[in-house]
Amino acid sequence: MELAAAREFLRAHHRAVLATSRSDGRPQLSPVTVTVDDEGRVLISTREAAIKTRNLRRDPRASLCVLNDGFFGDWVQAEGTAEIVPLPEAMEILVSYYRSLAGEHPDWDDYRAAMERDRRVIVRITMTRAGPDVSG
Repeated sequence: MELAAAREFLRAHHRAVLATSRSDGRPQLSPVTVTVDDEGRVLISTREAAIKTRNLRRDPRASLCVLNDGFFGDWVQAEGTAEIVPLPEAMEILVSYYRSLAGEHPDWDDYRAAMERDRRVIVRITMTRAGPDVSG
C-alpha cells in the first residue's frame, strides 16, 4: 500500500491499536486515537508517564492497526519511527490534534490546563511502511 493511501485512510478513520516493544521484547498494545498532521505524520495524544511513552523513548519503532468504525472491512497497518513531543512544545500540536478529531473545543483555556495537568505529550510517527497489499 502506498503511504499516501494509508494517510488518507487515517484522516478518515481514527481508532487504532498501537504496538510498542516492552523492555523484554514482548509487544505492548494500547487502544489509541490517531490523526495525521500536515506533513503526513501520525499523531497520538498520550501521557508522559504512560507505558507506551516509556517504551517509545527506549525503542522508537511503532506499529499501528487502524480500524474503520464498523470494525470489519477496510483497515490499515502502518509502521514507522516515533518521536515524543513534550510540553510546552506539544501544546499547539495537541490543539491541532483535538481540532482534527472533534472540531472546536468549548473552552480552549480549560483544554490547555487539562493537557498540562495530565502531562500530555504527542507521539509523532513518521510512517515507513503500510499495508495490507493483498486481501485474504
